[in-house]
Amino acid sequence: MTEEEKVMALAGSIDEPDQAAIAAARERQSVLAKVPGSLGKLEDISIKIAGITGKVKDNDVRKQCVAIMCADNGVVAEGVASAPQSVTQSQTINFTRRITGVSSQARYFGIDLLVTDVGVAMDIPKDLYTDEMNTPDGGIPIQIVNRRLENGTRDLAVEPAMTREQAVKAILVGFEAADAMKKAGVQLCGIGEMGIGNTTTSSCLLGAITGITAEDIVGRGGGLNNEGLQTKYRIVAEATKRCAGMDTIDKLANVGGLDICAMTGAFLGAAKNHIPVVIDGFISIVAACMARELNPMVTNYMFASHKSKEIGYVAAMERLGLAPMFDLGMRLGEGSGCPVAFKVIEASCAHMSLMKTLAEGSIDDSYLDEIRKGNFF
Repeated sequence: MTEEEKVMALAGSIDEPDQAAIAAARERQSVLAKVPGSLGKLEDISIKIAGITGKVKDNDVRKQCVAIMCADNGVVAEGVASAPQSVTQSQTINFTRRITGVSSQARYFGIDLLVTDVGVAMDIPKDLYTDEMNTPDGGIPIQIVNRRLENGTRDLAVEPAMTREQAVKAILVGFEAADAMKKAGVQLCGIGEMGIGNTTTSSCLLGAITGITAEDIVGRGGGLNNEGLQTKYRIVAEATKRCAGMDTIDKLANVGGLDICAMTGAFLGAAKNHIPVVIDGFISIVAACMARELNPMVTNYMFASHKSKEIGYVAAMERLGLAPMFDLGMRLGEGSGCPVAFKVIEASCAHMSLMKTLAEGSIDDSYLDEIRKGNFF
């Protein structure tokens, strides 16, 4: 089996959610000691979790991990990023020091971070690396996992960002990360990233799969000036045209990034392993869209965390058919929305497991008859 055949086989191995568990969870929600629907999205989340795990109650999701894929993007040579490329290296290192946005939350909440170098351009001290995605006792390592395929991609404005073979290898890194999380006993995961220039690659991919014009999906990323924004419009528009007729892997190879390829594999791998997986912001949701292109079943395992301020986020969300849990005006990336979403998902599982039914609470629910009859929820 070739590596590409392996990707397609793994992507095709995602199970349908457990429909019986979904039906039972929906029924339980209707008899809990509350007005049906009064817990809003928390009810929907708990029902979706039941479909993933096959259990209505006692879904423990407190063993959590954010997988962070780190890589540089050659397109920064075009002036489409406000930050220097060295920030990718610095922040990749800082994840292990637990001082970044997502890692400070992870440290506070006791969440693991699986940090992987898929293609950082600059050198990282060897003592910060590990070659293993699991520690000897099966846990998640504190070091950076070394899976560097290249020292960043090429400039997609002038040539394909990478070869098809490199894209496939990066996708497989994502599957490997999902398997490592399963081995570590992770019950809920999120997918984040670090890579200067990756709002440009994300916009290119979103344009390639939707055909939406650049002006409707391109934002300023980390604070791009007007000149850089115009360049970004041009590059995304040209990339969208160039990708016409290509399959998903070719689109990833031509205008994507090694980080997004690995994230795509991680989304698919989490679904394959029946691990609920949380989407972060714009880059994360575009990777989720690319995973959907390879197998639409993957969305049954996805939860959208926050509504990103990046302009293309809404189009990507519509592509997935999901809705964000909250809008806090966030646009950091890294996976920083995932820990917040983890707590929302924990709350949904808590009420499904610990809340009593109307009957158990000795509550006469006849007062709900008229409400139910009129569907006034």
